[in-house]
Amino acid sequence: MKCPYCSYQESKVIDSRPSDDRKRRRRECLKCGKRFTTYEAVEQPMRIVIKRDGSFEPYDRSKLMSGIYHATKKRPVSIAQVNAIADEVEESYIDSWNSQMSSDRIGALVLEHLKHLDEIAYIRFASVYRDFKDAASFMAAIVALQNEK
Repeated sequence: MKCPYCSYQESKVIDSRPSDDRKRRRRECLKCGKRFTTYEAVEQPMRIVIKRDGSFEPYDRSKLMSGIYHATKKRPVSIAQVNAIADEVEESYIDSWNSQMSSDRIGALVLEHLKHLDEIAYIRFASVYRDFKDAASFMAAIVALQNEK
């Protein structure tokens, strides 16, 4: 670790303890003797969403939360439940050991959670996710939902 005072490359760790999602370390330079603090964090790979048209973009939790929120607006669904759905999607990302996930897979995961949480929110989200073109598409989704019960 390079000393911020004299730029010497060697230092020793005096104290180490966790701090939030990272590790805080107090160090002492072996040349000038000054002490400084460093923080160590696990570097997460960049998560990429592959869109239907083949393009890709960085994963954005706020975009996912916004979509779920709009589907659950004015429904008896708490923000904690919306966060839980987003957490499940992210855990699925991590569990797959892959830095890429298709938007179709993300949408399917959200729909699966909404199906058990709130039927109206499920239909709202499905209308955007599946790109309903007419009333018949809505009816088909509603009938499919009812048949699953």
